[in-house]
Amino acid sequence: MTHFIKYKVGSKNMRFAVVLLCSFFFLLKVNAQATLEVKDKKIGLVLSGGGAKGLAHIGAIKVIEEAGVKVDYVGGTSMGAIVGALYAAGYSGSELDSIFRATDFVNLIQDNLPRSAKTFYEKENSETYALTLPFDNFKVNVPRAFSGGQNVYNELVRLLYHVKDIDDFSKLPIPFVCIATDIETGQEVVLDSGYLPEAIMASGTLPSLFEPSSIGDKVLIDGGIVNNYPIDKVRDMGADIVIGVDVQHGLSSRDALLSATEILLQINNYRTVKDMKEKSKKTDIYIKPDIENYTVIEFDKTDEIIEKGEIAAKEKFTELQKVATMPRYFKKPISTISLNDTITINRLLINGNHKHTRGYVKGKLRFKLAEPVTFKKLQQGISNLTATGNFTTNRYRLVSNGAGEDLILNLDEVTNTTYIKLGAHYDDLYKSGAIINLTKKNLAFQDDVASFDLILGDNIRYNFKYFIDKGSYWSIGLNSRFNSFEKDINFDVIRDNFDVSVTESLKTINFDISDFTNQFYLQTVLQEEFAFTIGAEYKYLKYSTTTLGDLSGSDSDGRTYFEKSGYFSVFSNLKLDTYDDKYFPTRGLFFEGDMHYYLLSSDYNENFKDFSVSKARMGVALPITDKLSFNLETEGGFKLGTSNVTTFDFVLGGYGTDLINNFVPFIGYDFLSLPGNSYVKAYGRLDYEFAKKNHLLLSANFANVEDDLFRTGEWFTSPDFSGYGIGYGWESFIGPVQVMYSWSPENDNSRFFFSIGYWF
Repeated sequence: MTHFIKYKVGSKNMRFAVVLLCSFFFLLKVNAQATLEVKDKKIGLVLSGGGAKGLAHIGAIKVIEEAGVKVDYVGGTSMGAIVGALYAAGYSGSELDSIFRATDFVNLIQDNLPRSAKTFYEKENSETYALTLPFDNFKVNVPRAFSGGQNVYNELVRLLYHVKDIDDFSKLPIPFVCIATDIETGQEVVLDSGYLPEAIMASGTLPSLFEPSSIGDKVLIDGGIVNNYPIDKVRDMGADIVIGVDVQHGLSSRDALLSATEILLQINNYRTVKDMKEKSKKTDIYIKPDIENYTVIEFDKTDEIIEKGEIAAKEKFTELQKVATMPRYFKKPISTISLNDTITINRLLINGNHKHTRGYVKGKLRFKLAEPVTFKKLQQGISNLTATGNFTTNRYRLVSNGAGEDLILNLDEVTNTTYIKLGAHYDDLYKSGAIINLTKKNLAFQDDVASFDLILGDNIRYNFKYFIDKGSYWSIGLNSRFNSFEKDINFDVIRDNFDVSVTESLKTINFDISDFTNQFYLQTVLQEEFAFTIGAEYKYLKYSTTTLGDLSGSDSDGRTYFEKSGYFSVFSNLKLDTYDDKYFPTRGLFFEGDMHYYLLSSDYNENFKDFSVSKARMGVALPITDKLSFNLETEGGFKLGTSNVTTFDFVLGGYGTDLINNFVPFIGYDFLSLPGNSYVKAYGRLDYEFAKKNHLLLSANFANVEDDLFRTGEWFTSPDFSGYGIGYGWESFIGPVQVMYSWSPENDNSRFFFSIGYWF
C-alpha cells in the first residue's frame, strides 16, 4: 500500500514536471519565432522622381545613415532612380553629397560638348549658325528633346564602373529596382536587370528635356509618368518596413507654369498627386522635404535642395533610430569606393553603323585598343561621336572580357540627314546679313556632308563645302566661295599698292572687292584640335572703284579696276586649336601656319611672277581667376619672290574675325588702313566676365607693317602702330554681341566697332 501511494505521488510529480517542461519549450519556441520575425524584418527605401528636387534625396540618405539604419532594398524613379542606383552600388550619403555638389549639372544637361570634341569642320559649323532644324520631305521638324543626355550618361558610366558586370540588380550591394515608361504603350516597365547606367538613364528620361532611351525592343521615357513612387515594387522585393522620400510637388498655379517642362509635369501630376494620398499611407516613415519653391530644373541650387532633404529627414530622426535599433542580422556597412581613372579596352564592338564605316567611328574615338586609356579620354571619344550630329545619344557599355574591357557601341544613327540652319549678323565691314544654310549628309558616300550657305543682305555671298570625313585618315574636301564688300578707304592705300596714274588729291576712295575662290584639299586630323591640310586653289579677284570715274580710264561699266585676275596656287596649312571658345577664350592654345605658292595667273596687270605668301598666328588663353582671363597672341607674315603683284599684300585694320585673304584685324584703325607685304603684330586682351555670359574687354595691339620688313630687320624695332580698346561682349543666342570703343595714339580718330551674331 505504501508502495502504491508513493507511486501515485510520484506520477503526479512526473506529470507536473512534464507539463512544466513542455510549457517551457513552447514559450521558448514562441519567443524564438518572435525574435526571428524581428530579425527578418527588411527595410526598403523609396525615392520619388522630381528632377532637381531629387537632390533632396541625398540629404535624406545622409540622415538615414546617421540614424544607423541599414537599408536592404532601394527603389526609385527618375532622379530617385539615379540617386538610388548610386546608393545601391555602394556610395555612402557623404560620398553622394560630394559627387553632386562638385557636378556642373547645367553643363551636363545642356550637353555642352567641349569645343575640343569637334573637328575643324564641325567647329566652324557650330560657330556660324544660331538655329539648326531637321528638314525632311520639304518639312521643317522640331528636335525631339532639348538634350541628348550624353554628358549625363558618360558620368553615370564612370561612377558605376565598379558594378559594370552586375546585370542582375538584386546582386548589387543593395538590391535595386527602377521604373520607366514604354512610350508606345504607356505601360510601366520594371527595370531590375541589364546595364545599370542604361536603366537609370531610361528611368530619368524626362520628356522634352532628354531624348527617349532604347533598351531591347522598347523605347522608354521617364518612369514618373506611370509610377513616380514605386513603393509596391519595393514591398514586392521583400521590404517589411519602408522609408520613403517624396520630392514630388503638388499642382502648380498658372504663374508657375513658365516652361514646356513644367507644363508636362503639371499634366502628369494630375494622377501622381492623387496616387500619393494612398502611397504615403503605405509608407512607414514618410519624409517630405519642403521644396515647393524649387523647380525641376534648378540644378544650380544643389546645396540648398540637399539641405532641405536633411532638414526633413531629421524631423523623423527618432523614428529612424527606432528602426535602426531593432534586432537584426549583421549587415556589412557600405564601403568607400575607389574610382578607376584608367581602363584598358581590348575590343571595340560596333552595332548599328549602317551609314558610317567602322574606320569613321574608330577614327572619332581616337584612342588605341589594348592600351590604357583614361575615362576622360574615353568620354572625349564618345563626345567626338556625338559632336558629329550623326548619332543619337550613345548608350555604350563597358563589359569585362578577362584581360580588359569590351567597349560595346550600340549606335543609333540619326535617320534625318538634311538640315536647315539659320543665322544673322551685323558688322562694320559687311553690314547686315542673314544666312540660310542647307546641309545634306550621306549625299554621295558614307561619311560625307555637303553644305551650302546663301547670305542675303547688304552684300550677297555664298559658301559651298563638301567634306568626306575619314577620321584619322586623309579626309577630302571641296570648297567654293563668293565674297564681296565695299569700303571707303584712304586713297594712299591704293596709290601705294597699285599703279594709279591719277594725280588729283583724294582723301578717300570707294573700294569694291569681289573674291571667287575654289579649293580642293586633303586633311588629316591627328586630334580634333590638330590638323594638317594640303591642297590646290583657284582664286579670281576683282578690286575696283567708281570714285575715279573717267579720271583713270574706267571700263564701260564706269568702274576703274585695280585687279581683275585669276590665280592658281598650291597651299599647306597646319592648325592647332584648343581654345575653349572662339570669341571669348579663357584657356587653351592656338597656332595656325599657312603657306600659298602662286604658280599661274591670268595677269590683268601684266606683272606676275611666281611668288609665295606665308603667315602664322599663335596664341594662349589663361584663366587668372574664375572671372578674369588673359588672351595673348602674336602673328606675322611675309611675301617671298620678285613679283610686283600687290593683291595679296597684308592690310591691317578693323575689328572682328574671319576676314578674307590677308586682311588682318587691328584695333585703333579702320578696316584696310595699313598695307605692306610683311608685318608683325602682338595682341593682348583682358576678359572679365562680370555676369554670366557678359564680358568687359580691355584690348591692346601693336604692329610693324611695311614692304620687306624681315629683310630690312625693321620687324624687330619698336612698333610703329598701336591701338587700344575697351568693349563689352555678350554671348547671346544668335552669337556674340560685341561693341568696342578704340583709339590710337598715332592718329586723332577714335571709333566704335559693332558686331552682332556669329561671323560668316
